[in-house]
Amino acid sequence: MRWIWLDRILTLEKGARCVAIKNVSAAEDVLHDHFPAVRDPKHPARNREAFPVLPNTLVIEGFAQCAGILVGHARDFREKVLLAKVGKAEFNPGLSAGPGTTLRYTAVADRIDAAGAMTAGTVELIDSATGSAREFAKIEMMFSHIDQNMKGLEFPDENFVFTDQFMDLLRRSGVKLDHLA
Repeated sequence: MRWIWLDRILTLEKGARCVAIKNVSAAEDVLHDHFPAVRDPKHPARNREAFPVLPNTLVIEGFAQCAGILVGHARDFREKVLLAKVGKAEFNPGLSAGPGTTLRYTAVADRIDAAGAMTAGTVELIDSATGSAREFAKIEMMFSHIDQNMKGLEFPDENFVFTDQFMDLLRRSGVKLDHLA
């Protein structure tokens, strides 16, 4: 099973921009490992309440999925698009993605060509109680079209990057994929 860290695509402008959201839920097990409550009767100063958050590495993965969809869509998902490099991932140290917040990913294509793509964008943290949005992260990524860049290596014919799960996400979000039928 592949983990998808996006709930919905809001905007997908071919070769230009993709906007997606992820609702952070207390039902996600991964949140409770970051950071569990500590109860130490011998050292009460170490005690703390639970502080469940979505790890920033998974926020980066969510952005990679959003930007990867942007890059794949630009070439009608004919290419196998892989993340090649995270050029920058700067997070606002005063914010965290806890239960009840929504992440809004905005990925913009700086360049898309036969070799791959350069993307940049932001992740906003939206407080569900107030609706207010704050910039949570700035991220830059490079992607490779491995069919073009790794000729001579054997890859499966099917697109193992853009699986049925990703295509279902796109369809549920209203993205027209008729040309892929």
